[in-house]
Amino acid sequence: MTTYLLSVGSPDLIGSAARGAVITAFFVFIGLCLLWVFTLATQDDDPERLYVAGRSLPPVFNGVAMAGEQITVVILVSLPGAIALFGYDGVSTAVDSALALGVFLLLASRIRATRRYTLGELFALRAEGPGTRIAGAVVTLCIAVPLLMVQLRAGGITAALLIGMPTETAQVVCTVLMGFLITCFAGVADLRGTSFIQVAKVPIALATLAALTLLALRLFDWSPESLLSAAMDKSMSPDDYLSPGLWAHTADFGPLGTISDHIVVVLGTAMMPHLLLRVSASRDASAARRSLSVAVGLTGLFYLLLITAGVAAAAVVGSGQIGVVDVKGQGAPILLAWEVLPHHSTGRIVVIVLVACVAFLAVLTAVASVTFAAAVSVARDLFGRKGRSRIGIGELAITRLSVVALCAVSLLLATALYRYPIEFLLAFSLSLAATCVFPALVYSFLWTGFNRRGLLWLVYGGLSICTLLTLASPAVSGTKYALLPEQDFNLIPLHTPGLISVPAAFLLGWLGSARPWEGAARTRRTALREARSQ
Repeated sequence: MTTYLLSVGSPDLIGSAARGAVITAFFVFIGLCLLWVFTLATQDDDPERLYVAGRSLPPVFNGVAMAGEQITVVILVSLPGAIALFGYDGVSTAVDSALALGVFLLLASRIRATRRYTLGELFALRAEGPGTRIAGAVVTLCIAVPLLMVQLRAGGITAALLIGMPTETAQVVCTVLMGFLITCFAGVADLRGTSFIQVAKVPIALATLAALTLLALRLFDWSPESLLSAAMDKSMSPDDYLSPGLWAHTADFGPLGTISDHIVVVLGTAMMPHLLLRVSASRDASAARRSLSVAVGLTGLFYLLLITAGVAAAAVVGSGQIGVVDVKGQGAPILLAWEVLPHHSTGRIVVIVLVACVAFLAVLTAVASVTFAAAVSVARDLFGRKGRSRIGIGELAITRLSVVALCAVSLLLATALYRYPIEFLLAFSLSLAATCVFPALVYSFLWTGFNRRGLLWLVYGGLSICTLLTLASPAVSGTKYALLPEQDFNLIPLHTPGLISVPAAFLLGWLGSARPWEGAARTRRTALREARSQ
């Protein structure tokens, strides 16, 4: 699931002839988006209207917006490249991501029925008290900040590639500029305004991917079989393109590593905190289920088009040329847009502009959604009513300040660590969501014996296990794509810790709640008393 997002020294993908038109159209689109966001910003002082749109979003509308939550810039630039370069392994990751909403569908109606929309509030279902709410806020922030860093960095690099300035300096500048624009957007946005942008993004993204696919098919006389054959022939290993193991990341760690990755991608994507706000905006539990049904259908179509675009990139451009731009294929969608139409044609410029607009919308909405969900958790779970009276400002003010602070911190970290491959942070965020959120919600909804001790053991134990296993994994040291490739202190041959951390979290939750050793001790004491009485 990793993507190497650092493309130092990439070639100019746009060309001087098209650069002016692309940059102009791109900035006009950005201006219109920001203007639209400011007009949609609510002036209401009711927190529920700000956070969950007064629980009034229609099912279809909210379902389309929920599908938009799955269209992020990391997915757009990484999955087609992974499919173009690694064939079956890239497709497998796309299928995992598509299955995530199906998992969320199992819990969506229960979440909506609680009328709670932060992790802290959901954790308090079986374990009331400030400690459980703080645990929810801690998990939310630990998931959100690494995710924001990766999204901001991916957005900056993609913007630099799309405007034809692929140097490292240009990438840093684009990251900072987009970070400031997104901070302005997130600072005034609410769930209702973000929903309109998400709804607008979905058809644009689907239409752009469909156009790229159809233009690629046209080059092969509208024959999908010819397209797939060309993709195999131009791949790095034609005989293995449709077989597992071509991606070194999956081949090195064997089937257990693959299973761990599947667990993390499916459960982690399904348990992201911003999805809780989205499902809570439904009118009732039945509407939440209908929204998820719409979202599952649109998300399935999106990933189908994404898979087809990845195969088309391999067939039209070739894995070798894609690998020159980036070893993990980040430039595949842009290269495909560059090659499907004749050079210097107006249609080619239009396609490139569409790709640029989709990329901007993807990073804008993804960062805003994650930031907003984390800020709501800070305002409601960390501060609450007592905290607000102590610091003297209201809940909405805390939320807005938290949005700006989170964006600023994430942007600062993403810029400071620009020379380091931080793509493993995406897997870390997904691992935390799969380990700390999924078991806690399953226990909270399905086990009446789950209590405060079990929750805290599960959350903080799962957080500790994920952190330690990630630090001791090949994602951090010992491999060429690691954070510290020159060092070698990896002890666990798993790129993601899900295979160990998720069962461990379930076990910790049960041990903390049931405390079986106390029952055994009582049994021994009873037996001892009975023996003495005899």
